Amino acid sequence: MKSIENNYAFYKLDGGILYIRYHIGIIITLNAAIKIVADRLRLQDGISYPALCDIRGVKEVNKPARDYLALEGSILLKAVAFIIEHPMSEVLSKFYLRTTKPPVPIQSFQDLKEAEKFLANYI
Repeated sequence: MKSIENNYAFYKLDGGILYIRYHIGIIITLNAAIKIVADRLRLQDGISYPALCDIRGVKEVNKPARDYLALEGSILLKAVAFIIEHPMSEVLSKFYLRTTKPPVPIQSFQDLKEAEKFLANYI
């Protein structure tokens, strides 16, 4: 299995990087976060990867979901690069990084190539 999709995101393994593209306009609740992580782990099949998360479509992530994603959401991830755009996804990513303490390196980017360059250090 190289890719999977659910109601929240499309996941693809390519070149040693896990790509996650969230659907446009979604609101991530705790139940959504649990499903997002479960499907990701199923695709990864016990192997750790750096992840590139395109969060430009995310409308909102509630507090219980943020807390869940900061801890359980980091399982089997080596590093995370968020793809953002002004203004909403940048606000979401900065808020997430300020209010949670993820156990893996995380950076936000507007440029896909820069994000991939950052993640190449963790392949």
